Amino acid sequence: MRTCFSGPCNDPREVFYTRCSIDLPSHSVRIEDVPCRNLEDVLGGFGRSFQMLAERTVTHAFTPANPLIVNIGVLTGTNLMTGLRTYFSAYSPLKVSNRGLPAAMWATGSCKFGPKLRWTGLDEMVLEGRSNRPVLVVVQRGIGGPAVAFQPADHLLGLDCHGKIMRLHEQFPDAHFAVIGPAGENYESCYFAGVALSTENQLKSRNDKCRWAGRGGMGAIMGFKNVIGIVAQASDQVTRLKPEIRDINKEASGGPGSRKFREKEKGGLGGTWSNYVPLEEVSFVPQHNFRPTGDGRARLMFRETVEPEFVIKAESCFRCGISCHKNVYEKNPDGTRGRFLAKFDYEPVNLLSTNIGIDDPRKAAELISLVDQFGMDSISLGATIAYVLDYNDRHPSSRILNGATFGDFEKVKELVEGTGKGRFPEIGRGVKRLSEQLGEPGYAMHCKGLELPAYLPDTNPGYPWAIAGGHMSMATHLSLVLERDTSVGYWVKAITERGLYFVRDDLLGLCKFAALTAENAAQAVKHEIGLEITAQELLAAVRRAFIRALWLERKQGYERADYTLPSEVFDRPNTTLGIGPFVTREFFSELSDRVWSVFDPEIAAL
Repeated sequence: MRTCFSGPCNDPREVFYTRCSIDLPSHSVRIEDVPCRNLEDVLGGFGRSFQMLAERTVTHAFTPANPLIVNIGVLTGTNLMTGLRTYFSAYSPLKVSNRGLPAAMWATGSCKFGPKLRWTGLDEMVLEGRSNRPVLVVVQRGIGGPAVAFQPADHLLGLDCHGKIMRLHEQFPDAHFAVIGPAGENYESCYFAGVALSTENQLKSRNDKCRWAGRGGMGAIMGFKNVIGIVAQASDQVTRLKPEIRDINKEASGGPGSRKFREKEKGGLGGTWSNYVPLEEVSFVPQHNFRPTGDGRARLMFRETVEPEFVIKAESCFRCGISCHKNVYEKNPDGTRGRFLAKFDYEPVNLLSTNIGIDDPRKAAELISLVDQFGMDSISLGATIAYVLDYNDRHPSSRILNGATFGDFEKVKELVEGTGKGRFPEIGRGVKRLSEQLGEPGYAMHCKGLELPAYLPDTNPGYPWAIAGGHMSMATHLSLVLERDTSVGYWVKAITERGLYFVRDDLLGLCKFAALTAENAAQAVKHEIGLEITAQELLAAVRRAFIRALWLERKQGYERADYTLPSEVFDRPNTTLGIGPFVTREFFSELSDRVWSVFDPEIAAL
């Protein structure tokens, strides 16, 4: 990214980014400097890619007309801590309107692939069409700038994600990688295949410690395009750390924003795994397909319960001081660290254990590891399997698939492996399609085709307006636990005035766990690329990007009926919830009216 300011350093149109357009059938490459049209273009991520997707007419995700856009944020690869994110955007095979049209979606992951891509000299890659054979796209920093080459990828087929990365590391020791697993290779049967990103820890330890661009099926899009992996090869570009950035980094690593994700000895709360404790106090931890029972069994997966049996080590992404990864290892007889098992985050832990009736951390670790090996989104897979188990409990005489029920680890494991290998397309195409085929959509836990993360829809009426997954693109998933307000007015403001700004870092290239203030983020942009913007201008661009995403949903056939919660929330309120059910049909109807009264004029203006 470069600037050519002729006057005050505040015009986004005087900022240029480097785009590489690749025609996969012909392997032709065009690299060009593109002037930014607006601040969203400068910031990058989905703010830029959704503007491109808005110009496309796409009626099916698996079509050559659907581009895969791989880009970074303006702060990816800079000296700002957590500036590590890479974004994969396309029309999703999973997120789909009731009219059957795919919706625009992005997925993002951290660690060093994003910085390496920036250091090659590229800010964005656009993969067009479909390769005629399995291919590896190799991006390198050449003498005259970025260079792109193609290599056959047949030798990688069938390997799991970690196996592909380690094989590539032998060939490209100074590179980082984005690959798909067997699920992505079987894209027609697994719409929620993700993209695995290599990590420094993984390459050094040789343990399976990928990071993930998991949501919405971007790995399936890569699989359709016959792109098995992307290599970003460049030497590290180390620049002088400015005092202003050093101070922002100190705030990010040790300030209140990242407290939840740090270890307790660093003044933190222990990571996302710690969500179990406050949620269980009010019986909000999902059990048995998002239906808490109040039996207290969720406590069996608390970190304090699990920790004595294992070694749990807090580890980090490249140059990050938060150390949010809670990696679980076997404990040797002498108490030392043994074999690596899995990374325990709240989402995969809950959705692959407590929510499917399994309360054994070893079994949970095995399932999490399997999901990573095959390259699937743990949220979509876990929520869809929970629906299967629920359906089988409700229909004991006509169970589907292998007849698995809650708590049956061996049969659940069979479902995980079979989905990753393409044998269970009923699961792999997501809970929306499966529930509609079975004629029982009421307890299918999704909004707009995207399976819900591990927060109850009964407690979060903001879910339907999330644009890329409930807990990552609408910050209302913990509102009831933290603030206990059940008034319609509160929730209108939570959705339209606070929650939507959670996508800010999905433009900038930052991890949300740093929780920088808007003022610090704007200052970081100024000190890293020279563009002077205010916090208010930054937030205005974020809001435009969010509204554009809603506009894109309408373009793809979304109507008001698509923006709702699973009907079981309204029809069968769960009386075990500690705060009590409050999302009635009447409540949601009024909420919807008032939310759309805010958003509709902005969508129309856009």
